[in-house]
Amino acid sequence: MIAGLGNPGSKYALTRHNIGFMVVDRLATMLDASFQSGRWQAESCECRFEQQKLVLIKPQTFMNLSGQSIQPALAHYHLDASRLIVVHDEIDLPFGEIRLKSEGGHRGHNGLRDIKARLGSGDFYRIRFGVGRPASEHVSVADYVLARFLAEELSELSTGIDLAIDQIRQLSQSHS
Repeated sequence: MIAGLGNPGSKYALTRHNIGFMVVDRLATMLDASFQSGRWQAESCECRFEQQKLVLIKPQTFMNLSGQSIQPALAHYHLDASRLIVVHDEIDLPFGEIRLKSEGGHRGHNGLRDIKARLGSGDFYRIRFGVGRPASEHVSVADYVLARFLAEELSELSTGIDLAIDQIRQLSQSHS
């Protein structure tokens, strides 16, 4: 299961906090899959990628309650946390840098905090998509991640999304 984290609604569509949605949206488009609404307070779809069945999910509960969607979806498919990849924004990485992490804490990310609490485990993969930190100390982290990408960031965004999808491909191949 690939869970892209973000916030629902057009207001948040091109914000840093919604990079997880952007990655799974691109992956769904590549795989000719369409998201359906309804189950688990999420948009989800099933598809095949690298000879593996994937479930793509975008929780519609708002970021801080992402586990409310992910936990019942995993249970429905009889998957444990180790079969979950969460794609999320990461302020501790420079913009566009992608890092794969397995297991661990939430590092202050409220979406990860909720997922870990609801699963009772941090034993899932994370694809951390760097969005950098605010340039000014007068901008809160919350305001920064909920702000839209800058024009110069938008021009580099596609490359970062492709790198994140490549990480998903590599994980998929190693778990087939």
